[in-house]
Amino acid sequence: MKAIHASAPSTPAPKKSLLSLTKDLRATDRKGWTVGAETYSSLVENDFVPATRFPETGFAVTIDKASYSNVRRFLNMGSTIPPDAVRIEELLNYFNFGYVDPPRDSCFLLHSNLSDCPWNPNHELLFLQICARKLDPSRIPPANLVFLVDVSGSMDLPNKLPLLKSAFKLLVNNLRPIDTVSIVTYGSSVAVSLQPTSGQERKKILEAIEDLVPGGATPGEAGIRAAYRVAKSQLIRGGNNRVILATDGDFNEGETSEEELEKLVTQYKDWGVYLTCLGVGMGNYKDSKLEALAKKGNGNFAYLDNAMEAEKVLVREFTQTVYAVADDAYLNIDFNPGLVKDYRLIGFDNKEKVLSDTLSQLQGGEVGSGHSLLALFEVIPVDADSVRGNADRLARVVLNYRLPNDRSPRVSYYECSSQMTPFEKLQPCYRFASSIALFGGLLKKSRFMKQADWKDAILMAERSSDPGDEMQQEFIALIEKARKIYGKSHHRKRDEED
Repeated sequence: MKAIHASAPSTPAPKKSLLSLTKDLRATDRKGWTVGAETYSSLVENDFVPATRFPETGFAVTIDKASYSNVRRFLNMGSTIPPDAVRIEELLNYFNFGYVDPPRDSCFLLHSNLSDCPWNPNHELLFLQICARKLDPSRIPPANLVFLVDVSGSMDLPNKLPLLKSAFKLLVNNLRPIDTVSIVTYGSSVAVSLQPTSGQERKKILEAIEDLVPGGATPGEAGIRAAYRVAKSQLIRGGNNRVILATDGDFNEGETSEEELEKLVTQYKDWGVYLTCLGVGMGNYKDSKLEALAKKGNGNFAYLDNAMEAEKVLVREFTQTVYAVADDAYLNIDFNPGLVKDYRLIGFDNKEKVLSDTLSQLQGGEVGSGHSLLALFEVIPVDADSVRGNADRLARVVLNYRLPNDRSPRVSYYECSSQMTPFEKLQPCYRFASSIALFGGLLKKSRFMKQADWKDAILMAERSSDPGDEMQQEFIALIEKARKIYGKSHHRKRDEED
């Protein structure tokens, strides 16, 4: 069904804290995870919700993808993964499934499919796809970019500062004369290593990047303040003003807690400056801090585990990473209790501490040019044997957002049909997405996916993958690695019990 787009009445934007929200529903607590000195936000997996009592739920629309490349890093090292490092919505985001251009007069296109649930034959799976429009290359606004680079002593490893320098050099190739770049560094001191420079002067920018050397402490707070000041001094009205923070996240001077850093970037977000976070490294990598900064700073978050990932994020997906087409985007979905007994949102799990705050509200996200978000709901039907007609409405969707540099709230409407499509007849991209969701659930040891195993995930991915798609083939190899690693872990645990 075609989405309807209209201006919404002027209402205050929601307070930003939650990734997903079901009205009046309280969550249970669970312990968080760390690995070595790495930190991850303690998450609470979304549970099944009765549609008669709580028909409406919602989630933030974001382009974050950091979890996928971080999971890949662990598996390539032959290691198990902290469950809280696995964010299923980011695993799905990594592939930008089944993109379709929205109508010319629309910012978004919404589409849904309802099918069998491959890991529970008594359940159904609702696929909800949200495609954001692509910016016209000839009309991309000028950019005011500030590279905020951590050059502290902890960055003196091949997979940290050298990798970031290579990444930024790749990004420079996308710059135009109308774009401006500045470089702010923090380590032994905080400094503007490159004054605002036209994208036309690539040689000068590349030399400034090459001259970056590590050393000293990590005054992240002071670096963030300095970068935003530089961004504000060059602010382009109607342009793309963005700080790109590149770090392992291990701040040790000034404000260092997630709560304090969130407050800091929230102040600067109101200036109209976006924030992109690029995480690197291992051992002392602070995923929880970078994720919090990106979400509060009206931005996005990627993890660079190798040079190929840097090229993907900053070259092939440059406009998606750096140019927003919508801000404060969040979606509400209202299920029809006449057809849906219970439902659960897969992924978009909330932080434990946020759920315990009764004042928390849904958090909107930034959406990049040409992004396709695919959300999955596991549904328990009222009557699994019922025959449904095309006219039956499974759910009603309301997508709320703002256009960049525009305070007016906007809304798009969509209705999800209850018409079933057999799983094997779904488009391959949706079946492949199901294998990714199962993969994430197995890594998290989700209690909702105990009927399936690694072989099921591999078979599902193989049957729906494109043999010529390198990313999809790499994913299948990752499932194989996980099967071997977690199989060994299971055997060790059983031997210890014996």
